[in-house]
Amino acid sequence: MEGPEGGGRGPVARGPEGRPAPEARVHFRVARFIMEAGVKLGMRSIPIATACTIYHKFFCESSLDAYDPYLVAMSSIYLAGKVEEQHLRTRDIINVSNRYLDPSGEPLELDSRFWELRDSIVQCELLVLRVLRFQVSFQHPHKYLLHYLVSFKNWLNRHSWQRTPVAVTAWALLRDSYHGGLCLRFQAQHIAVAVLYLALQVYGVEVPAEVEAEKPWWQLGAVHQELPESRHIL
Repeated sequence: MEGPEGGGRGPVARGPEGRPAPEARVHFRVARFIMEAGVKLGMRSIPIATACTIYHKFFCESSLDAYDPYLVAMSSIYLAGKVEEQHLRTRDIINVSNRYLDPSGEPLELDSRFWELRDSIVQCELLVLRVLRFQVSFQHPHKYLLHYLVSFKNWLNRHSWQRTPVAVTAWALLRDSYHGGLCLRFQAQHIAVAVLYLALQVYGVEVPAEVEAEKPWWQLGAVHQELPESRHIL
């Protein structure tokens, strides 16, 4: 389990010929690890989003060279479970992470190596809390996107809605947005608007009476947003 152990980077954190990969690529892969490990741990979408946000926010304040990204990711999962009241056992996080990072390896025994890794996760959690100044509660776009999707389902033609997977695509785009730092750079409402706008564009779905409407659809629910900003997010 080379990734989260010790102070060095995991095997995925290096590019061809052993050269360090660009930071964005490293964070993308570690965020993917958080998402897949979260699914295997039975985490809901909000705790997974919180774990990704904690991870990205930590590395906005800290250098990637100074900390093992996979250890930070494991601690972010552990901390997100507490924040979102979906508590996880460190043993389960370690076992799932070990299987993810070393699929052909043997399960970890309850030996000194295991307990050292467990202590590292707990100590790293305290470090993350201090670096983030204990500000680990976030507003996510999920509730706004749900509001928009329910409104659109009632607004659009029923057959048009059923034959185009706008909702599935919008949720997938929102999940993928957590591979990077969009969650830190833009407001939750704006991200929800952006992913829905892109999903509608992908399938060519036209909003009824959009030309005649006094306000654009993305200002439903008093969300004041200019479309150019949504395009900038995309």
